[in-house]
Amino acid sequence: MTSPFRIACLQINSGNDLAANLVMLKGMVAEAARSGAQFVLTPEYCLMMDGSGRVMREHALPEDGGEVLVQLQALACEHRVWLLLGSLTLKTDDERIANRSFLIADDGRVVATYDKIHMFDVTLPDGKVIRESSSYRPGERAVAVQMPWGKLGMTICYDLRFPHLFRTLAQQGAQFIAVPSSFQRQTGKAHWHALLKARAIENASYIFAPAMCGEHAGNRQTYGHALIVDPWGEVLADGGEEPGIVYADIDPARVAKIRGMMPSLEHDRLYAYDTAENH
Repeated sequence: MTSPFRIACLQINSGNDLAANLVMLKGMVAEAARSGAQFVLTPEYCLMMDGSGRVMREHALPEDGGEVLVQLQALACEHRVWLLLGSLTLKTDDERIANRSFLIADDGRVVATYDKIHMFDVTLPDGKVIRESSSYRPGERAVAVQMPWGKLGMTICYDLRFPHLFRTLAQQGAQFIAVPSSFQRQTGKAHWHALLKARAIENASYIFAPAMCGEHAGNRQTYGHALIVDPWGEVLADGGEEPGIVYADIDPARVAKIRGMMPSLEHDRLYAYDTAENH
């Protein structure tokens, strides 16, 4: 069994100035490392956040991440931390862009990537319409990757509303699941805490959810409340509404203990489905 480790989830207020966002992110990662974090997680859209899909496409990085990714790999190596980039927006071979997470090891290697599967095509309570699929190309694969402390499942933001993805990751051995997000303020107030706690409890997994907060260009407001939730559903840290860093000491043995007490992952069963008119 691996030993406990310290994580840091960043809560940031990115705008559409990539260079300024990068300076801010580097400073926060350095601060987290000085505070003992061994694994640092950033939100979705950590280096570019604008409500306009056109602006996001215009500022998208090369598909390989370009010089920006190289700098972030060097950052992880410099501070000897594992670094999850919640997402970068990248050009692809079609008109849409990719919303991609990168997991970087403490020696600077990119050890895994994940493209957001579920597109946020919704109408918010105030009538605002958001159609991610018009600008973003959805991913097609679930990703769980081995880290020094156990296995991490990778998701992004709206994926949170699809419990079968989290179940798949847990069934593949994920003890921790990352949910880097830029959750909308309107939906966050209603659903963020409840959904994150539910995903933790259902799968007896730690949930790491770094978050965007505040006002952003392009008439976008995000909820904040970066959360770290333990596999029993206890909130270990909550970032509130302002930029900052939240920390927690994570014990992988707690996952095994709770899964032993409540072995629901072993109780999944295949079942048939009959419609009422068949009877």
